[in-house]
Amino acid sequence: MMTTRPPFRADMVGSLLRSKPLADARARLARGEIDAAALKAVEDAEIRTLIGKQEAIGLKGITDGEFRRAYWHFDFMEKLDGIEAITADSGMNFKGGVGIAKSLRITGKVGFSGHPMLEHFTFLRDNVSPGSTAKMTIPGPSMLHYRGGRKMINMGVYPEMEAFYADVGSAYNKAVHAFYEAGCRYLQLDDISFAYLCDPEQREMLRARGDDPARQPEIYAGMVREALKDKPADLAITMHLCRGNFRSTFIASGGYEPVAEVLFNAMPVDGYFMEWDNDRSGGFEPLRFLPKGKHVVLGLVTSKTGTIESKDDLKRRIDEASRFVALDQLCLSPQCGFASTEEGNTLAEDEQWRKLELIVETAREVWG
Repeated sequence: MMTTRPPFRADMVGSLLRSKPLADARARLARGEIDAAALKAVEDAEIRTLIGKQEAIGLKGITDGEFRRAYWHFDFMEKLDGIEAITADSGMNFKGGVGIAKSLRITGKVGFSGHPMLEHFTFLRDNVSPGSTAKMTIPGPSMLHYRGGRKMINMGVYPEMEAFYADVGSAYNKAVHAFYEAGCRYLQLDDISFAYLCDPEQREMLRARGDDPARQPEIYAGMVREALKDKPADLAITMHLCRGNFRSTFIASGGYEPVAEVLFNAMPVDGYFMEWDNDRSGGFEPLRFLPKGKHVVLGLVTSKTGTIESKDDLKRRIDEASRFVALDQLCLSPQCGFASTEEGNTLAEDEQWRKLELIVETAREVWG
C-alpha cells in the first residue's frame, strides 16, 4: 500500500545536480557580473522547473534540490547564532585525499533567532502542486560537534560541553517550530554522524581528540530529542544517514549494528533514510531493532555513479530487507543526495532523473 504521510514509498534525500543556468549564474556572481538579486531570479526560475520535473515523474515529497546552497550543512549552521564560518580543514577528509577547506567555529552562545532558509522553504511551499508535499532538509544537530569537536568551541563560552549540547538542542527546537509555523509538514534532519560512528577509523578519530565514541550516540540522540520536544503531531520528521558524499567520494564504512538500538528507539523520528547501495553499508540485520510505527527508506539506488540499477535487483534487496522488518515499514530512495555540495556527483542529469524514475516505478510495483 502506498503511503499518504512521509516518508513516501518512492522518496529522495534532497539535493539534486545543479542545472547549467544556475551554475553559470553563480559563476557570474563570483566574477561580479551580476548581483544577488539577479542570482535569486535564476534560482527561483530553476527551482520552479525542478519542482515540475519531480512531480512529473511521480515523486510526492518535493525539495528545492538545495539549489540555493553551496553545502548541505554549512549553509544552514553558519546562520545560527554564535556560529562563525572560517577557512580551515573541515576535519573530514574523503577517500582519495579530497578535503573541504571550510569549517565552523563556535564563538558565542548557540541559538536560533530567525533564518534565511525559512524563506527558501516558503518559496518551495508556494510552488508545489496540490497533492505534493514540500520537503525541507537541514543538517542534524550533532553536525555542529562532530565536524570539529571541542577545539572548535570557545572554552570561555562553553567551559562545560553539557551546556553546549543543551543550547544546540534548544536552538534546533526553535528551528523545527519555526519551519512548522511556516507551513512545513515534512522536515528531514541530515544527521550523518550516526553512520560515521559505525566506522572503526572514525571511532578512533573521536577517541584521539578526547571524545568517547561509546557515549556520543546517546549524547547526539539527546540533542535530537530536545530538538523534537513538543513536536506537532502532523509534522513528519525523518533522519538521513550516510557515510560521506562529496564529488562521488566517501569517508566512512561499516554496518549499522553499533548504533541501531539508539538510532531506532532513542529518538522520536518517523523514518530513516539509510545507505545500502554497496557492501560498505553492511547487511539488513540491524532493521530488526526498528519499532512498529516507524519506516526505513532503503537507499538502494546509488547517487554516486550513473550506472542504472536493475529493477529486479532492487526488488530482490527489498525482499531481503523484509526478512528483518515488515515490508509495510519500508520505502525506497537513492542512498544520498546527488549534490551534497554544489559541485555535484559524477553523473549526468539525465542519469539522475532516470534513477528517480526507476525508484518511482519500482515502488509502485512493490507496494501498489
